[in-house]
Amino acid sequence: MKMAAPMLSGRTGSVSNSAMNTGLNNNNKPVGGFPELDFRSGARMEELNRLIQEFGKHEQREYDDQRALEIHTAKDFIFSMLGMVQKLDQKLPVANEYLLLSGGVREGVVDMDLDDLNIYARGTDYDMDFTLLVPALKLHDRNQPVTLDMRHSALCHSWLSLRLFDEGTINKWKDCCSVVDHINGATNYFFSPTKVADWFHDSISMVLVEIQKKPQRGMPKVEKVEKNGTIISVILGVGSSRMLYDIVPVVSFKGWPAVAQSWLMENHFWDGKITEEEVISGFYLVPACSFKGKKENEWRLSFARSEVQLKKCISGSLMQAYQACKAIIIKLLSRPKAISPYHLRSMMLWACDRLPASYLCQEDYAAHFLLGLIDDLQHCLVNKMCPNYFIPQCNMLEHLSEETVMLHARKLSSVRSDPLEHLRTAIEHVKAANRLTLDLQRRGSTSSIPSPQSDGSGSTGDHQPDDRLAKKLQQLVTENPGKSISVFINPDDVTRPHFRIDDKFF
Repeated sequence: MKMAAPMLSGRTGSVSNSAMNTGLNNNNKPVGGFPELDFRSGARMEELNRLIQEFGKHEQREYDDQRALEIHTAKDFIFSMLGMVQKLDQKLPVANEYLLLSGGVREGVVDMDLDDLNIYARGTDYDMDFTLLVPALKLHDRNQPVTLDMRHSALCHSWLSLRLFDEGTINKWKDCCSVVDHINGATNYFFSPTKVADWFHDSISMVLVEIQKKPQRGMPKVEKVEKNGTIISVILGVGSSRMLYDIVPVVSFKGWPAVAQSWLMENHFWDGKITEEEVISGFYLVPACSFKGKKENEWRLSFARSEVQLKKCISGSLMQAYQACKAIIIKLLSRPKAISPYHLRSMMLWACDRLPASYLCQEDYAAHFLLGLIDDLQHCLVNKMCPNYFIPQCNMLEHLSEETVMLHARKLSSVRSDPLEHLRTAIEHVKAANRLTLDLQRRGSTSSIPSPQSDGSGSTGDHQPDDRLAKKLQQLVTENPGKSISVFINPDDVTRPHFRIDDKFF
């Protein structure tokens, strides 16, 4: 049976612009001279909007040329390291395509609800965080819908048989597989997310040991390498910056999974804004198990590539509200673990399908959107229902106990009763994290770092390309806040990474 989206009102188009503005003047302000208030909390919408803007200002830090160069230096180091991992045993594809997302796994950038993630704090452990999806296997030669082996798995999950690949690939990855013998004597190798993660961590650790034996001037300092479940977390120190990379081994597919084919038949908010080809260009299997699945064999379907495209169609005011809401709930609802930022993002996408674009693009409606997201989240908890946006028949809250959902619903009720106070707390947290970062920067090196490719001599000729690059990166960061970066790199020529921020090539 198909599961309905979380719905507090009618679907797209059911709210007309004229009905929506009843009782409002041309400036969307209530008639009669009263300030617009939130009925539940009594908070002034104008004050909520101001605090959301202030939160965004502190959360979206501006990077100068030095910080942009440090970001680029860390990225180059990570890509060079992965090129060396490929050369260890040639398991990784020779020409690989990575997806680099701003924000770590802990921030819900990808749908990986891992129980054994170590807690890192911005300002204390790192200044910036990224998630890098690295394909261990690629299936890029098929045009028809991809059919996966979901007989043993919960919805949104799958096992992966290496029968889909050639004999050479099977021989390379046999040691990272679970072996299942059939009655007829045939042997089937199922790609194991846990074994792949173990191999990946061992390989990265081995390469980093070799790199550190021959340190080069300007090379980032590896401050931490940890295996967190099936992801590898690396914290690099570059100049005065500390950058967290959550590196995730994935299986990459071109095309679209058959299980999500019916989703394409529905009307969506992005229709006419981006093409279907952009939305369904590919998907991943990420190493995350369902709550009753077999960790050694089960992968989770991820539509991170599609989500990067859909993000382009979401209004700035709604994204501001989402970021503020995420900051409020991420700690409040962390224990017992039930709700992740990925759930909130799914609800936001459903809201985009449900509500008129003319409403969602209102620049001064961030406060309305924040309160609406909190209401939606509470609604989903009370009903224990949060459909996956791409596979609606998959309920992402189905496994939760009644006690857990009611506990979190009560916590959200306190937020809804005083959103101003919770927003102020979120602002203080982000300001405190920024102060920690600035204090560490003052105590650290204040001099410019040389590029890993330069000899550190300081001559103008050597540094000119890097200065231009830093300025270009600063411009890209400023123009594309929070956007994701797709990277293509040839391990045989690690000095020339090529990357794309959404649809801009660089």
